[in-house]
Amino acid sequence: MLKGLMMDRPLSIASIIDYAAEVHPRGEIVSATIEGGLHRYTYADAHRRIAQAAQALLDMGVRPGDRVATLAMNGYRHFELYYAISGIGAVCHTINPRLAPDQLAYIVNHASDRILFFDTPFAPLIARMRPHFPASLRYVALTDPAHAPTIEGAEVGVYDDLLAGRAETFAWPELDENTASALCYTSGTTGEPKGVLYSHRSTVLQALSIAICSARSLGLGKRILPVVPLFHVNAWCLPYSAPLTGASLVMPGIKLDGPSLFDLMDSEGVHNAWGVPTVWLGLLAEMRARGRKPRALEIMTIGGSAAPKALIAAFEREFGIEAAHGWGMTEMSPVGTMGVLEPEMEALPFEERVQLKSYQGRRIFNVDMRIVDESGAPLPWDGQALGELVVRGPCVASAYFDNPEASARAVDAEGWFHTGDVAKITPEGVLIIVDRAKDLVKSGGEWISSIDLENAAMACPGVAQCAVIAVPDPKWDERPMLIVVKAAGATPAKEDILGFLATKVAKWQVPDAVVFVDALPMTATGKVSKLELRKAFTEEKLPAAAV
Repeated sequence: MLKGLMMDRPLSIASIIDYAAEVHPRGEIVSATIEGGLHRYTYADAHRRIAQAAQALLDMGVRPGDRVATLAMNGYRHFELYYAISGIGAVCHTINPRLAPDQLAYIVNHASDRILFFDTPFAPLIARMRPHFPASLRYVALTDPAHAPTIEGAEVGVYDDLLAGRAETFAWPELDENTASALCYTSGTTGEPKGVLYSHRSTVLQALSIAICSARSLGLGKRILPVVPLFHVNAWCLPYSAPLTGASLVMPGIKLDGPSLFDLMDSEGVHNAWGVPTVWLGLLAEMRARGRKPRALEIMTIGGSAAPKALIAAFEREFGIEAAHGWGMTEMSPVGTMGVLEPEMEALPFEERVQLKSYQGRRIFNVDMRIVDESGAPLPWDGQALGELVVRGPCVASAYFDNPEASARAVDAEGWFHTGDVAKITPEGVLIIVDRAKDLVKSGGEWISSIDLENAAMACPGVAQCAVIAVPDPKWDERPMLIVVKAAGATPAKEDILGFLATKVAKWQVPDAVVFVDALPMTATGKVSKLELRKAFTEEKLPAAAV
């Protein structure tokens, strides 16, 4: 083999903020702060504070490979830690504060965290959890001295104090690009949470891939609002992709309700925003109430779970906002596909275009994918064949952190990661997620997609949210049950909803039961918890509300 004569320089996360400070120094980070009001500074300013944070971490005894945890929302201090921790060779372990107590205890202990940086609203949570955390764990509040909280029995440092007076430059150590950079645990809907350990190489490559596939969202002059949390798979890599491209970041802090998001987007001229469908349903309701969209908003990127077709249609038809659907997993850094349409696709009639956008899009660069049958044999990309989606690439996990059993189940002998999603792929390479394997309804030997039923039901007047689960049936083995949250002021009846569905899906796919509830249970990552729904609605205790 003849090798090329090019320099072998490692890819590093610190190089991203160095680049942003030099090339895009006036790009902004605007944060809705916990203390109140907005904090505003540039990438050049952030670069100086990141240098101070790196020195503080070293003085606290953090060494390469140590896990440093964060329990925080989207704000400038959390952003600084993303770079300071990984820049010195340590691992930024982002913790989801919405996890159940036993899961929080498990992941902090499993990760062997050294320090926990936290936003002040989580001080009561830490006080409750502290007896279950390692005794050696140190705590630092992400605030200034005037707002420092106390936690009984624990010494709490103050982040701004740690940075004060330190030099505003720092010489980053040269790290192997495969050095671990960040750790994110899956939400653990089945079994204990599993740790996904990212590297500098995987993170830089993912950031570049997202910048390429999201060129209309990222770039000079763009202002992007990541509603997707920094504690969830690196906020879909936006803290890296935005500085690379010069786009400004507008951080929403702790208030993610429709009115708060609308006001922040409107006042800051947000061009595009990324988040899960449940958040955008709240924003859509607020837009309808005000009769307009935030003044500069042009693009909504939707991921985390399947976006209802009705949501995409509403954004585009009512407000002229382009909706871009994406798909990914924690194990994929996390983006795998994006619904960016070709010009000829954009020229399709409205209904066809929205249908196409309700699919998960095409793979991004650095992600290989295929669908396989039960024996692992590849299936054709014909839009008809149905199989498990498997993926591989430099940004896909090859194993779980310190969990050989789960690793062996997830990655096959050829190096393909098994996603657990059942999917089809069209000849054009468009991914269509049919369902999670565990969420499919098998009725009389035929598969029914809960996602297809949910998308159809969401277009029914009077339906605000819904979910479909399988319930046991003595004749058909399983039948679909539709669980509905009514829209405010609406009174849809079972007959209305089932009659509507009968015009959208095959007769045998129409659910046998409709249940009306006040709210759907949510997972820690903002998805509907079908695990909790299955626990609540079993054969033994079908709800009285079923009609």
